[in-house]
Amino acid sequence: MDLTTGSTRRTFLKAAGAAAAGTLAAPYVQTAGSAGRLRLGVIDHWVPGTNEVLQQLLERWGEANHVEVTVDFITTIGNKLLLTAQAESRAGSGHDLFALEFHMVPMFKHRLIAVDDVVNDIVAAYGPIAELSRQAAFLDGAWRGGPSPVMNASAATVARRDLFLEHAGIDLTEWFPASDSRDPAKVDRWDWEAFGKAAAALHAAGRPVGAAISPVTDSSAWLAQLFASYGAAMVNEQGEIAADSDAVREALEYLTRLAEVMPDSVYAWDDASNNRWIISGTGSAIFNPPSAWAVAKRDSPDVARHLWHCDVPRGPAGRFRAFNSVFWGIWDFSENQSAARDLLRYVAEPEVVVAMLEASQGYDLPLFASHYDRTAVWAEAGPPAGGLYNYALRGDERTLTDGYPAPPEIAARISLQRVVPNLVARVTQGGESFDDAIGWVENELEGVLRS
Repeated sequence: MDLTTGSTRRTFLKAAGAAAAGTLAAPYVQTAGSAGRLRLGVIDHWVPGTNEVLQQLLERWGEANHVEVTVDFITTIGNKLLLTAQAESRAGSGHDLFALEFHMVPMFKHRLIAVDDVVNDIVAAYGPIAELSRQAAFLDGAWRGGPSPVMNASAATVARRDLFLEHAGIDLTEWFPASDSRDPAKVDRWDWEAFGKAAAALHAAGRPVGAAISPVTDSSAWLAQLFASYGAAMVNEQGEIAADSDAVREALEYLTRLAEVMPDSVYAWDDASNNRWIISGTGSAIFNPPSAWAVAKRDSPDVARHLWHCDVPRGPAGRFRAFNSVFWGIWDFSENQSAARDLLRYVAEPEVVVAMLEASQGYDLPLFASHYDRTAVWAEAGPPAGGLYNYALRGDERTLTDGYPAPPEIAARISLQRVVPNLVARVTQGGESFDDAIGWVENELEGVLRS
């Protein structure tokens, strides 16, 4: 499927043409070491057509700089991205540049070269990288990767506006309009209790909400934002185990009720299952970036025209949105580190970032605030008109990563070991008491802190 149409094609051709002409904006500077070969391992994109646009941009850059660029797209399903990174790190061979999700950068920092010069150039040109993203890649006093132009995403509420209105009496287009004219009272009513009541009504109507409670990334993401909204943490900011708390019990109590009105299959879902669930027409809501909508637009247009992206429900401690920052790191065994550095500078340029944002139909969120004003994709994407407007954070949501609020390296291990999804499953599927499940998770966290 070719998505390089309209403004996307114009943006892509502008960026690609600039690369071919060698007139790229600062801070790109071609060095004498740019020639040679460069192998990239990047994430296989969820939105159809996005890989092709990225590959064309990278190959055009390679042609202009006399670099033979090879791009391998690696899926995250089944932990393939992580397993590939582990294999390359241990073998000391593989790609030159590798895409690393936020929890992977701390894991491989010992094999990633410092790229402070690159990131400092980028920041000087476009402003600071979001603090949450900075925490993921600025480790031991050095940047261990440059910002990726793709796959930076958040887990918004993605809901069938027609089904919520018909069966739960909630008009999501009024509560979260495609404009800045929100009614604060209606937004404040969007909390987990309201979501749970709606989920019960939708379950009774045969149109349940769905969210994975399995050891996968999507599960960790939506549960992270729910736990944070209750003030519940596995490990606190000081790196101390904090799972035995009233807040954790309150979150588990809520999830026990919510799980009863979700499909039993959520315990076996992978990272593609929630997409399939909403696209099938049976599901009424998931927590996800707009990839489900993009595929539905192609395969199930009757579903796509009703999908509305909006804020995550609020809890007693506030409203949170899980955000996945992706960085491209250079392995210390890369044979062309000079060209790799040049490429990192190039893919941070606004023309490239916007080209990818539009190719992904709004999925890819920039890591720089200055890049957001360069596109109207979230306001213009559709159908439905305005359906993606609130995917770009507009309200009082605070961003977080899995493992919040633990220090970054501990949070990364909590995420990778899927501690929270396993805790929730032990209670909601296994029937364990809160005390027994919390005792289990404390033992698990002891291992996390020792690793």
